[in-house]
Order: sequence, then structure tokens, then C-alpha cells
Amino acid sequence: MICIAGTFPLSMFYNAPQAFTSRTRIMTQDELKKAVGWAALQYVQPGTIVGVGTGSTAAHFIDALGTMKGQIEGAVSSSDASTEKLKSLGITVFDLNSVDRLGIYVDGADEINGHMQMIKGGGAALTREKIIASVADKFICIADASKQVDILGKFPLPVEVIPMARSAVARQLVKLGGRPEYRQGVVTDNGNVILDVHGLEILDAIALENAINGIPGVVTVGLFANRGADVALIGTADGVKTIVK
Repeated sequence: MICIAGTFPLSMFYNAPQAFTSRTRIMTQDELKKAVGWAALQYVQPGTIVGVGTGSTAAHFIDALGTMKGQIEGAVSSSDASTEKLKSLGITVFDLNSVDRLGIYVDGADEINGHMQMIKGGGAALTREKIIASVADKFICIADASKQVDILGKFPLPVEVIPMARSAVARQLVKLGGRPEYRQGVVTDNGNVILDVHGLEILDAIALENAINGIPGVVTVGLFANRGADVALIGTADGVKTIVK
């Protein structure tokens, strides 16, 4: 069951300048990302280790988390870029192998539907993101309203692939109805490559996630359907909307 818990004014979550909270102008996408990044702080418990995602929205959460660095034990990071940012703010970064459990994982999404299923991986960190999300008690998705969709698939679906299997995997993705495109010049933190699959209308996200993950050579697909979000914080012109699964 999914319910909307409420919409809260942006100014509740951090000390924003008046120009930011004014209703007289339309807020930028980056301002909405900043709002949800700061809103996610309400889920951070003192003394815990926090799972942290990757991307522009997650970067705002990391900035916000820096204000609590003396209250948390540290973080587990889904990418080298996030690790570098966390360390620059004085936040201890733990290897996931040394952590027994994570209370929350906070990350953005490229698309999120009404079932709290997501497409992720625009930043090429999908495998580590999926691993950390799988061990967290609660997945907090932070996104601006443009990421909400009825049907997943307009955003190209990222698939992380072992390099030698790129062409073989691409042929299988065509059979599934997609148009795979090699993301030139991108190597993941795991040393693999990305195929972005265009032209999909994803009506059964769980079935497609399982099908693609079953292709030899696929490391993982950027469909987060088997393990979707538990809470979504959506930045809108009226404030941060909270959706709870």
C-alpha cells in the first residue's frame, strides 16, 4: 500500500534564503533537489551509519549530512565520487564489508513510478547502489517532481555489463524490445561498461529486471523493482511531498 503522508514547505528543512522560499518565482530543478536532500535528514538517526547514493540529488544530501558529521558514526558510499565528497566534509566512510546493518539508504532516481519502482544508473553507479539498497532497512528516494512517471522507460535503462560481453548482451536486449546504446567513454567504478536501453515501455518492472539480470555478462540492470523505495521525498513547487510505501 502506498500513501501520501503530506507536503511540507521547503523552508522547514533548512535555512533557505527568502528568494528560495518565495512563491513569486518558479524554483529551479537544482533548488528542488536541494530541498529533498535536506528533507532526508529527518530520517538520519544519531549514532548510525548511513547509506549514501550517487548523483546530483544525492550530492545535496551529502552536503546536508555534513551538518550532522559529529552525530553519526559515518557512511557507506555507492561510488568513488560520493566517497570523495563525504571525506571532504569530514564524514568517515566505511567499507560495506565491515558494516553489519544500515538503517537507511538515501539516493536519487532517474525515474520513479507509483509503485515506488525506479530506474537508476544515470551516474553509472547502479551496481553499488543496488547492493547498498539491498542491505538497508529503509530506502529513501529523493527526487524532484520531473522524475515521477506513470510508466518507466522514457529514461534510457542503464545496464552494467562485463566488457567482453557487450555485444552479446546487446543482442539479447534487442530481443527484449530495446535499443541498446553503448555509453562511450564511461567505465564504472567496477571496471565495466554501460549499455543504455532506449525504447522501452516497462509495464512489468519486476519481470524485466529478472530477465535482464539473467543474461550472461550482465552485472546488474538499473531497474530497482524487486527492491524499490520505501519512502519517496518529491520536490515540488508547493514543498516536499512525502510518499510512503
